[in-house]
Amino acid sequence: MDRVVVTGMGIVSPLGNEVETFWSNLKEGKSGISYIDLFDASAFGTRIAGQVRDFDPEALFGRKEARKMDRFVQFGLYAAEQAVKQANLDVSMIDRERFGVYVGTGIGGIQTLTDNMEAYQNRGPGRVSPSLVPMMISNMAAAQISIRFGAMGPTLSPVTACSIGNTAIGEAFRLIRSGDADVILAGGTEAAIHPLSLASFGNATALSKRGDDPEKASRPFDGDRDGFVMAEGAGILVLESMDHALRRGAPIYAEVIGYGASSDAYHVVASHPEGEGAFLAMKRALQSAGVTPTEVDVVSAHATSTQVGDLAETKALKKLFGEQAKDIPVTANKSMTGHMFGAAGGAEAIALIRSLNDGIIPPTINLDHSDPACDLDYVPNQAREADLSIGLSNSFGFGGHNAAILLARYQA
Repeated sequence: MDRVVVTGMGIVSPLGNEVETFWSNLKEGKSGISYIDLFDASAFGTRIAGQVRDFDPEALFGRKEARKMDRFVQFGLYAAEQAVKQANLDVSMIDRERFGVYVGTGIGGIQTLTDNMEAYQNRGPGRVSPSLVPMMISNMAAAQISIRFGAMGPTLSPVTACSIGNTAIGEAFRLIRSGDADVILAGGTEAAIHPLSLASFGNATALSKRGDDPEKASRPFDGDRDGFVMAEGAGILVLESMDHALRRGAPIYAEVIGYGASSDAYHVVASHPEGEGAFLAMKRALQSAGVTPTEVDVVSAHATSTQVGDLAETKALKKLFGEQAKDIPVTANKSMTGHMFGAAGGAEAIALIRSLNDGIIPPTINLDHSDPACDLDYVPNQAREADLSIGLSNSFGFGGHNAAILLARYQA
């Protein structure tokens, strides 16, 4: 089986729109949560989110092309362009039939859909854009990336809710490892900060209501956590067989060594209270890599800042690591980024890769009041230096989808 390496990374996030800025802010414990200004949120119980800022699609793609893409597609395409550039990938010099794209989104083009619904209701069917469907459907980020780079290999858009990024990376890893592809752009993208989704999540009492202090709202594992904070962005990796990367002299930032997926088979929105599916995904990731729990140096938790979810993940980690569980640092990036939904797995994979290479574990911020039931080492409030070789990253989603990937610092 071919070894699979990461040769490029691209990010759009509430903490910055390129990898160095994102990583610098993450390790410094900065929050990207602020008051929503994409629309008037004054009537909502929750008025905060992790918005992407300083993003000008017309400057990046030109006015004509930008208007053909929903915001989630714009994010994904820009992150992919960053990743390809960092990988020094000249697409004219590779076999395009073995070059694929695995990029998904959870909610898709919700802004495009509602804009056209409003046009239909107010001005009739003649005012609905002929581009409505190709702009809003979930596969369009993957499609636009494929078109942009001429990738003629498998192009898929997995829809596994908030585990999409890890699902995409893991399934791409499997395809390359089996020898059926050389290069795949993999990850997720999301742009769902919208009145409709904000109202729905708010009415489900899933969101934090700490509107008076946005930067303190996302607080995974904290005893006073009261819900997640919506966020947006994209995280895309260039995955490549190691032989292919070495032949073309590509930079290698990390190795993907394992992947596991599972279903809770329990509830449409609630995590299994004992973390059974999460445990199974993590166990499978380690098994696929031939790695024992004692070899894992750090965990990047899914940890959205909900009462049930954070506790379930803690239980799953205890079941996986046993007596060693309290000795393994667990970091929660969403304490700073908020929950980027389908983009979270890709963004958190990038953070973990930088962590492995730099020997720095980002903190879990806002961990001020210990929850007795969440009693692991969550790297509270301050980044930590550590010698790291292998990291486990978790992503879980509505419907009980679970995906875990295992990344390693690259060694020839």
